[in-house]
Amino acid sequence: MSANADFQEGQDGTLRFTGDLSLARLGNLPERLNGVDRASRLDLSDIERMDTIGALVVRRFAVRHDAAVEGLSEDEQYLYDQVAKSDQPVAMRPRSGSSFARVVGEVGAATVQAGRTTLGLLGFLGATALALLAVIRHPRRFRFNAVIQQFEVVGVAALPIVGLMSFLIGLVIAQQGAVQLRQFGAEVFTINLVGRLTLREMGVLMTAIMVAGRSGSAFAAQLGTQKLTEEIDALRTIGVSPMEALVLPRTLAAIMLMPLLGFYSSLIALIGGGLLTWLTLGIPPITFIARIREVVPITDLYVGLIKAPVFGAIIAIAGCFQGMQVEANAEQVGLRTTAAVVQAIFLVIVLDAFFAVFFTWLGWA
Repeated sequence: MSANADFQEGQDGTLRFTGDLSLARLGNLPERLNGVDRASRLDLSDIERMDTIGALVVRRFAVRHDAAVEGLSEDEQYLYDQVAKSDQPVAMRPRSGSSFARVVGEVGAATVQAGRTTLGLLGFLGATALALLAVIRHPRRFRFNAVIQQFEVVGVAALPIVGLMSFLIGLVIAQQGAVQLRQFGAEVFTINLVGRLTLREMGVLMTAIMVAGRSGSAFAAQLGTQKLTEEIDALRTIGVSPMEALVLPRTLAAIMLMPLLGFYSSLIALIGGGLLTWLTLGIPPITFIARIREVVPITDLYVGLIKAPVFGAIIAIAGCFQGMQVEANAEQVGLRTTAAVVQAIFLVIVLDAFFAVFFTWLGWA
């Protein structure tokens, strides 16, 4: 049976440990060591065994008295060294510094991250363009079935929610416009407001936001899961480009279907606005349609149709880019999906503002 841990003090400042330096056999050794005033050398050649707790007791005593530790076997020395590495003070977050400095630091870090993300998006856009060129040069590599499948995901499955949203937006625009214009006896101009706002701005913009939240998040989640399960690495292993097989079909589907969804959204919004003007203002549908044809220039429709494919490309690129950035764990899928939606909506709104200024400069106001 192993003996309890013990030590003997030598006249030359040496402490010779004996017995079993383990948790079960330490006894009151730590308290007895606290009563030792001086020690320059710790001799552990006579101990029977030593576990992590025993090594920690010896280590802290040696550090406190600046004593050398001797007599350990190879395995015991390795255990002691590992305990010494772990027994270090933890660096805590400094509390010094003003709140202003912390805010400036966080703003700076966010700016750097935004810059890196922008560069990453531009690089991913370039990679997608190169994949498109490669498919054009080698048409047999074009995955027609994959594009058709994404047509259903991006377009057909989105028709009900986009239609409901657009109908309600048309109702709201007509109702608020009628309430405000009634103060000036100009309720008839509600038709102008509904027609121009839905065809030029709200139809395409709200559709893009809806597609970003629905399809953009799906792109990020799908590619992120495939990245996590190493399916994308498997594609590369068998010689298939993930950009051509996964990213390009989604991007093409979003680009081609966004004009159709935007046009569909505008029509449904006009129906909602026309219904409300009929019920509240007494303007019949025939008069509403005739007035729309008079006051809404064809350039408003062109503006919406020009913006729509650009919005679709941005949504698809942002979703696929964030999905391809997933690494390490499943939590990244949720984080990247959220980032894809936020970035897509932000970029869509920013680009819509640039388009508004640009088309005004062209005289399509």
